[in-house]
Amino acid sequence: MRRQPIEFRNPWDFEEVYGALHDFARNYPFDLENEHYIIHITTGTHVAQICLFLLTEAHYLPGALVQTAPPLRSSDEHPGTFAIIDLDLSKYDKIASRFRQEAADDISFLKSGIETKNREFNNLIERIEKVAIRSADPLLLAGPTGAGKSQLARRIYDLKKARRQIEGDFIEVNCATLRGDAAMSALFGHKKGAFTGAVQDREGLLRSADGGLLFLDEVGELGLDEQAMLLRAIEEKRFLPLGSDRETASRFQLICGSNRDLQKEVSKSRFREDLLSRINLWTFRLPGLQERTEDIEPNLLYELDRFAERTGNHVTFNKQAREHFLRFASSPEALWRANFRDLIGAVTRMATLAPGGRIALDVVTEEIDRLRSGWLPHNLDARHDATMEVLGAEKAAAVDRFDRAQLTDVLNVCRESRSLSEAGRVLFQASRKNKKSSNDADRLSKYLARFGLRWNTISSRPHSR
Repeated sequence: MRRQPIEFRNPWDFEEVYGALHDFARNYPFDLENEHYIIHITTGTHVAQICLFLLTEAHYLPGALVQTAPPLRSSDEHPGTFAIIDLDLSKYDKIASRFRQEAADDISFLKSGIETKNREFNNLIERIEKVAIRSADPLLLAGPTGAGKSQLARRIYDLKKARRQIEGDFIEVNCATLRGDAAMSALFGHKKGAFTGAVQDREGLLRSADGGLLFLDEVGELGLDEQAMLLRAIEEKRFLPLGSDRETASRFQLICGSNRDLQKEVSKSRFREDLLSRINLWTFRLPGLQERTEDIEPNLLYELDRFAERTGNHVTFNKQAREHFLRFASSPEALWRANFRDLIGAVTRMATLAPGGRIALDVVTEEIDRLRSGWLPHNLDARHDATMEVLGAEKAAAVDRFDRAQLTDVLNVCRESRSLSEAGRVLFQASRKNKKSSNDADRLSKYLARFGLRWNTISSRPHSR
């Protein structure tokens, strides 16, 4: 044993102790080939113990930690005990499995316990879980109406509150319902007499969210004045209520939701670029139901359970009816324009009409007809506008009425589809069953070419084949 005295002016000064031990570790001539080292952390001040632990964990001290303990009783003949502390946490299966299970439980909680199968959606929720528990910065949930943004925001709040990362309330507002003075008042509050009808003070939603989470759904609907005040409230945690000469403070976590492309709104001067840069540090796009058809079945069962909770009536499908509904629901024919709102409505209607709590084929057939009808364009003139828009008035007028009706239907299907192949599957759904092999995209491309059209000039979605 070789003694290496180290002098401390103040053994309780963390900076001094760590610095001295760090210098010793950097300069000592460790001989790892011929010597083994142990670092005794039982004696010394708590500061020294912590510093020795940190330096060993970081491998500045290339040894094993040893902890000793005296006999339990002074009369005990045994000299005491010692234990080697292994810093490789990967060897502790119980610890590792516990962390994995906690993460899995959090992810399942964010998905409402639904066993979703879509890989992209599951990866998205895993990423959201990591960010939600590690960050208090704003989150932006993008995606179409009815994709589940509001429910996910509530789940994020519940998760953070369960982990004691947040104490206040969950405050939700649909910004599309706010206009003018009412928007300013609802968000930032007002003093009595601030405007006509302001008969008493109002706290405002931002103040109500102090210490909690504020969810601004459809944030793209806010006016530019409200956006400017919101930006200041996010950055400085302070804002000025209407009619007040004193600022109000509020510390809240912000989640925004939007079904609009906010970057396009910025380019059209309808959304502030500085606000977007502040709220899109973490942006997550929730896919629509059409983009995750493999998740329709587990969500169908989930909605039946929710119906039972609301009404006390437990309803199930018979096998034939369930298979028929799932075939339709997963096909390109099912547009799901309102996404889960459409699905929830369909489940509610079928469960309500089910005789004896059993959904049969006739109930499913009726509901499918209802969904198809609801997804049709509102009137034929609106459908013909697509032909006029794409071909122009002169060329559209030169197309026979029969061909024009067919072309208009094709154009509307293309605009509702994510890709040329998907549009082809919808349009040639009947005839493709009789072909040994089919190339729907090629058939559709040739049809469009008859009118001098190409997919990337008529689709309203990002172009793909």
